[in-house]
Amino acid sequence: MKFLIVLLLPFSALAGESLFNGKDLEGWRVDSKSKHAHWTVKDGTIHCQSGPKKKGSLLWTKKEFTDFTLVVEYKLGEGTIDSGVMIKKPHDQIQIGISGSLKRDLTAAPYIPGKGYPTESKEAIAAVKPKDWNVLKIEVKGNTYKTWLNGVEGITYESKTAIAKGPLGLQLHAGKDMAISFRKIEITEK
Repeated sequence: MKFLIVLLLPFSALAGESLFNGKDLEGWRVDSKSKHAHWTVKDGTIHCQSGPKKKGSLLWTKKEFTDFTLVVEYKLGEGTIDSGVMIKKPHDQIQIGISGSLKRDLTAAPYIPGKGYPTESKEAIAAVKPKDWNVLKIEVKGNTYKTWLNGVEGITYESKTAIAKGPLGLQLHAGKDMAISFRKIEITEK
């Protein structure tokens, strides 16, 4: 007689490692040119708010990553949102909100220094929920980036400027009067 053993794992074991503990910014650091005042934690959420001088700020993970799938839940606040997820400091970014240079929504599209926005997904942009929580999924394998927004496939892009390893960041773009919140930030390394 043969037996089948089934191992049931809790959902959290399948979801990846949480990069945000819901209480404080442990595991994160603010860029040396920035101020902590832009980043606060309340009710299990990271809130990011521009200040009166509209200076930008970057919040970086202390840990570095290579290949991964990242899931970020974010909610747009007041103002013109120009934010993003920085991929392996100091290079590429996946946009959240309105591009400052192109003055239109390019959510889930890559911003590549020196190239701008080489590709975008109108379907992913149309999936943005302006007043609700959004789920941005980013897969990085080598120099290939893939994105999804609220379950809608975004882009697949091969970056010539991708680096092998580095921290991940959340951006508050300079020159904007804006607010954005993040709550679930989970990574599964490959």
